[in-house]
Amino acid sequence: MHFFYTPDIQTTNILPEIEAQHCIRVLRMKEGDTVQLTDGNGYFYEAVITLANPRNCQVEIIKSIREVLPWQNRIEIAVAPTKNIDRMEWLVEKTVETGIDKISFLHCRFSERKDIKLSRIEKIAVSAMKQSLKATLPALKDLTGFKDYISGDFAGSQKFIAHCYPEDKTLLSRAYTPGRDAVVLIGPEGDFSEEEVRLSIANGFQPVSLGESRLRTETAALLACQTIHIVNHLNPAGS
Repeated sequence: MHFFYTPDIQTTNILPEIEAQHCIRVLRMKEGDTVQLTDGNGYFYEAVITLANPRNCQVEIIKSIREVLPWQNRIEIAVAPTKNIDRMEWLVEKTVETGIDKISFLHCRFSERKDIKLSRIEKIAVSAMKQSLKATLPALKDLTGFKDYISGDFAGSQKFIAHCYPEDKTLLSRAYTPGRDAVVLIGPEGDFSEEEVRLSIANGFQPVSLGESRLRTETAALLACQTIHIVNHLNPAGS
């Protein structure tokens, strides 16, 4: 069954034009055909096309199903975007496919990029959500200054900062408590500054290591996300 993103399906039975064009012009679907929809807010909808128009494709919902995510804890990765934005788009694609609740972008002292096009990032996230047959679109937070970000309220989440300075650090896989919400900070290619590390620790972030290898920013961010998933998979419900 073909899958479409319809963020306003709760208030309108009309597909967004870009999805309607793909449905009618590309896939050549017709009235009476069944489609699967998601609003990105955790619901799947089974619907029937009632008007097959590429600019005004209307549907009738037959059934709605609440998505049950395979992870119960919330995962947020806060990352300094790389100079080559393609690498951030790759990161967004892969973390959405594998499972993440929020992606935040940080502006750090050694950041190579001072702006991002969040609308483009959202398109990547939507595509990855559809590709992986999920119904929950992760929250995306625009570029935020490091100090402002770490002083935020993380509602009881475990807070980690992964950096490369030679000091005693615990592996993330050991520091993370299964079943807990988690936030992991990932710095730019030049790493966080020493002052940023000190400030984060003062704000309750625990320094962690992701292993012995020197990793690119996007690799480190994906590894952090997957480490939390694996620890939870091996220790269901914090057992």
